[in-house]
Amino acid sequence: MRISGSAGTDRLGRLVLVPVAVLTAALLALHQVIPGGRLLPTFLPWLGLVVPVLAGFALWRRSRPALIAPVLPLAAWLAVFGGHLIPDGQTRSDLVAVQHNASDENLDPAGTVRTLLAAGPDLVALEEVTPEALPAYLAAFPAEYSHHAAHGTVALWSRFPLAEAAPLDIRPAAFGPDWNRGLRAVARTPRGDIAVYVAHLPSIRPGPTGLRTGNRDDSVTRLAEALKSEPAERVILLGDLNATTRDHGLEPLTSLLNTDESDFAFTFPTALPIARIDHVMARGMTVTAVRTLPRTGSDHLPIAADLTS
Repeated sequence: MRISGSAGTDRLGRLVLVPVAVLTAALLALHQVIPGGRLLPTFLPWLGLVVPVLAGFALWRRSRPALIAPVLPLAAWLAVFGGHLIPDGQTRSDLVAVQHNASDENLDPAGTVRTLLAAGPDLVALEEVTPEALPAYLAAFPAEYSHHAAHGTVALWSRFPLAEAAPLDIRPAAFGPDWNRGLRAVARTPRGDIAVYVAHLPSIRPGPTGLRTGNRDDSVTRLAEALKSEPAERVILLGDLNATTRDHGLEPLTSLLNTDESDFAFTFPTALPIARIDHVMARGMTVTAVRTLPRTGSDHLPIAADLTS
């Protein structure tokens, strides 16, 4: 039975609109201290959609008091994400890095490389580069990117000479020796050496008791330990980290490295990007901007990042 009249509208506000508004605002404001912190950070920007829904209900019920309900979650959303709506203007860039999970099912390596190089990168990191596909990628990069390193399914191309290229052991204890998703190299740039890390962390898997993050967290710990012991002053991490920077599980990395908090540069999945799980992070340098690039033959969108010393 439809509730009618101002009393019914007030009851709707008290029982539905106001609790939903308060809950949404609380999730936004307290997301950093809510236990767990796996799914919520991924979908956090999308909580803003609650605001027009609440406003629509209020308008439908023709209730001025109910229109107050969306104000609280709107204020909370703007407090978290409002700064990203303001253009930064022109940003200075000393180096451009591109990060892309190219997908082991990508049928167009040459087209993928063309899309990535249109951003004018100095460094290009790829994940899910199978041994069978590696020759096609090597052939697609022009001579100016002749400096490259590959290990397992991760690879790095550079305008600058690469030294000390070696595998990076971020393999969780539960995985076998055939799992190789990390490498480290030193880029000899005109401004000095930069240690470059390329990593592809394990995915989060659903389990009978919730999300299984143990392998991902184990890999994060190993990567963080390597970064802590890294002697180079300037460090860049490029990778598919299978989580947003607001995921509590990435705190060992985000506490060591900086990145541009462009929460709306969503990379996955390409059909309807809802989260950025591909990242460029740095130490001794500043990531000033992150943007997505056009779609390739992958289920991820590439990103390009501007960095300054």
